[in-house]
Amino acid sequence: MFIHLDLGWMSHPFPLSSFKIASSDQLLILRRLGLTQVRWSPAKSDLSLQSPEGEAVADAAAAPADASTPAQPSPEDLAREAHRRALAAQREALRLCEEQYGEAADGFRVVMDQVQSDPHAARAQAEALTAALLDKMLVEGDLNMRLLNEAAGDRSTAHALNVCIIALLLGRAFGLGRDEMMDLGVGSLLHDVGKLEVAARLRHRDESFTAAETQAYQQHVVKGVAIAQTMGLAPGPLLIVAQHHEHADGSGFPQKINMDRMSTGARIVALVNRFDGLCNPLITSKAMTPHEALSLMFAQGRNRFDATMLNAFIRMMGVYPPGSTVQLTDDRYALVVSVNSARPLKPRVMVHDTKVPKEEALILNLEEMPDLGIRRSLKPQFLPRASLDYLSPRARIAYFFDAASTGPGELAA
Repeated sequence: MFIHLDLGWMSHPFPLSSFKIASSDQLLILRRLGLTQVRWSPAKSDLSLQSPEGEAVADAAAAPADASTPAQPSPEDLAREAHRRALAAQREALRLCEEQYGEAADGFRVVMDQVQSDPHAARAQAEALTAALLDKMLVEGDLNMRLLNEAAGDRSTAHALNVCIIALLLGRAFGLGRDEMMDLGVGSLLHDVGKLEVAARLRHRDESFTAAETQAYQQHVVKGVAIAQTMGLAPGPLLIVAQHHEHADGSGFPQKINMDRMSTGARIVALVNRFDGLCNPLITSKAMTPHEALSLMFAQGRNRFDATMLNAFIRMMGVYPPGSTVQLTDDRYALVVSVNSARPLKPRVMVHDTKVPKEEALILNLEEMPDLGIRRSLKPQFLPRASLDYLSPRARIAYFFDAASTGPGELAA
């Protein structure tokens, strides 16, 4: 049965609020939710309203008397069917990621709408959203990072979700416990909450700012701490709000503390916040590719970031993070779609293949192709026009985790 739960996304552990029941475990979870009823869609369900006995009679009546062995499908038919199934699975995995991302974005916007009118309710909503994300990350093995087709709409929502999701994945890689992950999630969602009280034109640092404008921009940290205290945030997320612009060498702001005085969560968020800022600046023409952003951060890593954490971050994101445009060793151009942290040089890519229509392009797992690799990363504007149109790299990059069971974990962008 395809059912609809009349509950918020954060009130249950399922990836989506509408889905097809596929196991007895799901039925058990449904019972534990204490629901008295659920809605269902007959048109989307795999149910027959006929009894099994009736189906058997109907099948027997429909069978011709001289039924013979059906013709064996040709290799070409088998290949087409395999491609069709792979394409359907690929589209379904992307749809699931994007729907989850959309529901998380809706949840975050509710948080921000409540911050000033009902700060305690906003805190509770941020905690519920973080708990929902953690519940949906509870899968065996790795998670993949994957590229999404659409960002969350407004830039502040997309930035908060990117930082939160990547920070949680990095925290997971470090083996943080549930309480630490909750602090990390709430703090990363709310790290820029102080910008609500900064003039709109000063919310994003610009090289053209005067000293007074830079100081006004930097005030978002102090204002954020005051708001977080009003919300009743726990010490863990409060430190993330206070320290997300500090640097390991003491050159950050506002307190100019070094790494030894930064909390673990703050060191993670400072790192991820910088990465997303480089990839998704206010002016898209200044955006770096994810590969360029990682390269710059690695060059600065001796000073700005916790080196151990930076190395783990680069391993998790892959040498060519999702969203990178690359040229393969066979000279074709491709877009990195997802990354398996166990094989950072062998991501999954969508390749520009002149023989395959764009809408039917399959994602190739380079891990399964020993003779094919990546030669170089390049900016989208340096792609041939046909490859640029085919691959359609995004102006803004949005990440989500992919808990699909088709192979080792991936992260979605």
